[in-house]
Amino acid sequence: MVNDLFVNSEIGLLKKLIVHRPDVGIDRISPKRAGELLFDDIVFLPTMRDEHDVFTEILSLLIGRENVLETEVLIRESLDSSADLKEELIQKIQEWEELPLAWVDELNGMENEQLAKVLISGYDSKGDRIYFDPIPNFIFTRDIGLTIKDHIVITKAAKSVRHRENLLTRFFLYAHPMFSHLSKEGKLINLNLVNEFPPSRYGEPISIEGGDLMLINDDYLLIGSSERTTEHALMVLKSVLFEKGLIKNVVEVDVPKERSFMHIDTLFTQINHRHFVGYKPIVKDGLGSYVTVHRMNGEIVEYPSVLDFMHIELSKNIQFIWSGNGMSPYQEREQWTDGCNLLTIRPGLAITYDRNPMTEKAFKDFGYQVIHAKELIHQIKNEKLDPASIQNTIITISSSELSRARGGPHCMSFPVSRELLLADV
Repeated sequence: MVNDLFVNSEIGLLKKLIVHRPDVGIDRISPKRAGELLFDDIVFLPTMRDEHDVFTEILSLLIGRENVLETEVLIRESLDSSADLKEELIQKIQEWEELPLAWVDELNGMENEQLAKVLISGYDSKGDRIYFDPIPNFIFTRDIGLTIKDHIVITKAAKSVRHRENLLTRFFLYAHPMFSHLSKEGKLINLNLVNEFPPSRYGEPISIEGGDLMLINDDYLLIGSSERTTEHALMVLKSVLFEKGLIKNVVEVDVPKERSFMHIDTLFTQINHRHFVGYKPIVKDGLGSYVTVHRMNGEIVEYPSVLDFMHIELSKNIQFIWSGNGMSPYQEREQWTDGCNLLTIRPGLAITYDRNPMTEKAFKDFGYQVIHAKELIHQIKNEKLDPASIQNTIITISSSELSRARGGPHCMSFPVSRELLLADV
């Protein structure tokens, strides 16, 4: 289990990942506070859960249910594993949430299963008490960290409403038996340690989210310079990775500072050795975007667009499948509804939302079949289809409620183990 933690690409065979099922805290978001909590709208929790359950069910059938790790379970098992870190976690939450001591005593008196639910949702159904705000963005587990080879980077969210997500992530990555060896071996890069990673001399904080981190291969890590990731954080992480010899090139991708493009994985994701799905106006035309390659030897190379960078540095054979089939207004509509945000299970097999018909047409033009997850689940369960035989397939999941939260399947996944992907020459 311990040696299983390794990722060196976006498309190597997925073996283990972390997800978070929408919790009851999401049901407490009011229209007035939706924007503050980073949702564009209130959502209907039962439907959102149904949609997410289909997502995790197809993942379970493809990689094994035991390999789809749920945050609540990781937190509960971590509470069972380390009394000292449990005490530290509650203390940090008390300070951040400004809880009265009487409430802290109540938290300490809970069974760990109940406590895990409360720490996530902020609500205790047994005592009918709201302890603190929900953390609805916890469903986007991509943002809480990134696995780089046999290391894990703990990120630091830009918005304070995500701080408890960060505390819970740090807790289970230090306390859970599956991950606790990382800190002891110096393989946990915790960007929240202010003594080790302080603000810049001009006061710019560390702020970086997993949606802006994309490990393309052994040598290249892409980092989005976006509204959520500061230049200082990018430079700090670059220095750490170079010092450890984990990466040879850190690629800075300028991202327009707009809600539509909050991370680079809203602009493009990889689904096969030579195939990416992307938003043409930025990826190809370079509108509002620029690419700077920082090499370990200190050399800096610049490119006018993501496509230019990939063709020159990675492979001239790389092709992009454009969201909305590269046509307006469909490309704008379908980028907004996460048409570029796919989770790849293995080369040529990926999951996306079902609400982007022009992007689906583009997939078919490139030789992919498109099938809804419910149909695929039916075929696999009735032994009409062997999961290992599926090739060049895009799996769609329903997303009427999930898409309101502004994140797709790539956002909802934190891979901690993929099969080693060798260079594709």
